[in-house]
Parts: sequence; structure tokens; C-alpha cells
Amino acid sequence: MYVLKPGIKKDPVRRWALPDRIFFGHGACHILAGTYLQQPPLDGFRAERIVPAEGFAGNHVYVTDGVVAFDYHGYSLLERLLAHHRKGRSARNAGWNCEILAVDFGLLHTSELNSRKMLGPDQYLGDPVERARRFIDRIDHQRACHGARATLRK
Repeated sequence: MYVLKPGIKKDPVRRWALPDRIFFGHGACHILAGTYLQQPPLDGFRAERIVPAEGFAGNHVYVTDGVVAFDYHGYSLLERLLAHHRKGRSARNAGWNCEILAVDFGLLHTSELNSRKMLGPDQYLGDPVERARRFIDRIDHQRACHGARATLRK
């Protein structure tokens, strides 16, 4: 699991300069998920959120159809994404635990995000929605989703 150097998330210039996968994996995952759902490349996906237990970090938003998930990694089996997240967080924080919740708020609405301690799209140095759209548009979604689903049989 990639760990950001201290201070990067608080520095708009350094945060914006991160490579896309790190940017969307460390603080802008909700923007990627919200942009995905604005113009879904595949039907049947909804947003879910990993909410860490009180006193722990590790919030994460992704989209899923219940079997396959999409986030900054691309497509993977949902159970593998959750296991990867738990393993990474637990390795650094003994007792780390979380719950998985359906997202019932606007992932691109600043006030709703701020109330959950997340930045809105207008609070980044550049346009994160456009950046997310470019990230999403680079992917062959049918092929990638099918590839993730195929690992069920292995």
C-alpha cells in the first residue's frame, strides 16, 4: 500500500501534482466514483464507502455492481478490493476495523462532502472531475470488468 509523505494532502500544489492513481487513491476517490456515476461506462454500478471505526483513518469510496468494483486500481473483484484495503490498514494500525455503507449523498456536492470531511470538486487546485473523466476514458471498461469477473473462476 502506498503511503503519502506527510503534508502532501494539506498542500494543494503537491496534492495536485500526484500521479492520477495516487491522487484518486489518497483523498479524491469520491471524485472518481462520482464522475464514474455521472456517465456510467457500465450499467448496474453504485457507490459504496469504507468507513473506518472511530479514531482510525482509511475512508474509501468506490463503485460496485456487488461482485466487481472500480476505483483507482481499475476493476477488481469487490471482495479482493476490500481485503486489500483491510490488509493495508490493519498492517499499520492494530485494531483497525470498518463498516461498508451505501453512499446516500452526492459525491460531487461540496457541502455534502465537507460534512463528511471530504473535499468538494471546487476545493482542489484544478478540476478533479475533468481529471477523473480523462482517467475513466482511458479504460476499456467492458474488457477490464470482464477480466476481473473471470478471476472468479480461478
